[in-house]
Amino acid sequence: MEMWFSEIHTPNIKLTIRTDRQLFSGESEYQRIDVFDSPELGKFVTLNGDIIFSDADEFVYDEMVTHVPMAVHPNVKKVLIIGGGDGGVAKELSYYPEIEEIEVVEQDEMFMEVCQKFFPDMAQGLQDPRVKIYHEDGLRFLRRRISEYDLIINDSTNPFGYTEGLFTKEFYGSCYKALKEDGIMVYQHGSPFYDEDEAACRSMHRKVFRSFPISRVYQAHITTCPAGYWLFGFASKKYHPIKDFDGARWRKRNIKTWYYTANLHIGAFMLPKYVEDLLEEEEGKL
Repeated sequence: MEMWFSEIHTPNIKLTIRTDRQLFSGESEYQRIDVFDSPELGKFVTLNGDIIFSDADEFVYDEMVTHVPMAVHPNVKKVLIIGGGDGGVAKELSYYPEIEEIEVVEQDEMFMEVCQKFFPDMAQGLQDPRVKIYHEDGLRFLRRRISEYDLIINDSTNPFGYTEGLFTKEFYGSCYKALKEDGIMVYQHGSPFYDEDEAACRSMHRKVFRSFPISRVYQAHITTCPAGYWLFGFASKKYHPIKDFDGARWRKRNIKTWYYTANLHIGAFMLPKYVEDLLEEEEGKL
């Protein structure tokens, strides 16, 4: 008998993946966690029924939230990852020898343990000696930090449930305070294609645009995301993601990537007209 996993994107559209077997199912203090094995995408993990990443496409997300800001900021020493329990972002950051500290705030210990068991290649990023892990609420953690970080990466899952506080005006304001005077914040901006998701994209952009002097949005194509299309936010106190981008400096690092390139960096900020329109509409609501 064939087994299929389905994720509902809208009342009329769902993503369905044929699976060979279910490797894990458990309920943590915060969410349901499932891991499946599939012939097309390899292993993939879901939280409360939503696909978070798969073997086949996790590299897109991890590279785009890491290398975009690292190719802009000239001197990153201390990084904060909110979420990041799978280790994928920490793994990409490990390629930068100038980074001295990487703090990972992952509230769900079970999620981290599941990723270590079923996705060891990603989880090895957490073994970097520069990584320090905190199991606590990300917003509460941020409230105690002032002018500490060069880069903050919000790698939390979505604006609902126990991570809802990581998508609020207070959260973005706390990120601003926790960053140094030239700090950068990068965050998930969601998928804007379906009507069900558009409101969250609008809300995030409006809040960040009000909190930071520089706020831009960039894109990537990720197979398991709604419509296969995902946005990221780039917010900074000083650096512009295009004007201050140093492609030549980044190329000299010779970091092996599968998605991000110095050429793609520029193109990622060139958005479709309908996305530009909704972002500009929110900017006009000040």
